[in-house]
Amino acid sequence: MSTVDKSEQQRLSVFKTYKLYVGGKFPRSESGRVYEVSDSKGKWLANAPLSSRKDARDAVVAARKAFGGWAGATAYNRGQVLYRVAEMLEGRKGQFTHEVADAEGLSKSKAAEQVEATIDRWVWYAGWTDKIAQVLGGGNPVAGPYFNLSSPEPTGVVAVVAPQQSSFLGLVSVLAPVIATGSTAVVVASEKAPLPALSLGEVLATSDVPGGVVNVLSGGTAELAAPLAAHQDVNAIDLAGADEALAKELEIAAADNLKRVLRPQPVDDWSATPGIDRMTAFLETKTVWHPTGSLGASGSSY
Repeated sequence: MSTVDKSEQQRLSVFKTYKLYVGGKFPRSESGRVYEVSDSKGKWLANAPLSSRKDARDAVVAARKAFGGWAGATAYNRGQVLYRVAEMLEGRKGQFTHEVADAEGLSKSKAAEQVEATIDRWVWYAGWTDKIAQVLGGGNPVAGPYFNLSSPEPTGVVAVVAPQQSSFLGLVSVLAPVIATGSTAVVVASEKAPLPALSLGEVLATSDVPGGVVNVLSGGTAELAAPLAAHQDVNAIDLAGADEALAKELEIAAADNLKRVLRPQPVDDWSATPGIDRMTAFLETKTVWHPTGSLGASGSSY
C-alpha cells in the first residue's frame, strides 16, 4: 500500500460563518442573503449576512424587550458587565487583531494598538456608569416651600450607525456610551468592514450582557438605517457612520416621532480620550419635586 508524504497532504480550513446578533441569538438574515467582504487589497475574507428591513424590525423588538431590565439595573452592575466585556476582549486580542488588520489594511502591530485601545475604551466607559449621574444630576436651588432633585435617565432604544472606516475602535466608541448609560442599541455595522462588529456579538453573548441589550446587523447602511430612523419604537439615532446625504435623509425620517439625533461629526483620531458628550446625548433628565414640611413641635423643617 502506497503512503502519502505528509508534506503533500493538505488540510481544508474551516471557514467561519458570520451571523447577526439579535436578541442574544445568532440568526442568519431572514432574507437568506449574504454579501462578499474583502480586505483592503480586494482579497475575499468572508460572506457576511445582508440584513433586511425585517431583521432591523426584529432587532428593535429585541432591544425594546431588554430595555426595562437593563435600564433598571444598578449603575454599578452595568459597570461590572461592561468590565466583563473588556475581560473577554482581552482574551481574544489575537482574533480581533487579525480581523482589524484585514478590515482596515493595517500592519499587525498597528491593528494590535487599535484593539488594545478598544479594550481600554470599554474599561473607560465601565468606570463612568456609576459616576455620570453625579456629574449631570443633583439638587436644584429653588425658591419656595419645596426642594427638587434632577437625575439622568436612559432614552430607550438607540439606533447606532457605526463608523465606516474605524471598524472596531470607532464602533465601540459609539456603542459603549449608549449601553453604559442604560439604553439598548441596534447597531448597523460598517458596510465595508463588518466582521469585527459581528465577532463582537460573540463576545457580548459570552459575557454578562443580557440578550437584546446590543443587537448587531450587517449589510447596506442606507437599507438598514432608513427603517430604523423611521421606526416609531426607536427613541434616538447616532448617525456617526452616515455620509452627508444619507444623514440628511435620516434626520428627516427621525423627526416623525421626535427622535434624539446625534449628527455625524468628523473624528480625526478615535483613540483620543472621549468626553462625556456621547453619554449625555442619549440621556433624559428627570426632576422630582417634593414639598418641605414641619418635622415636629420645634418647627424645624426639611
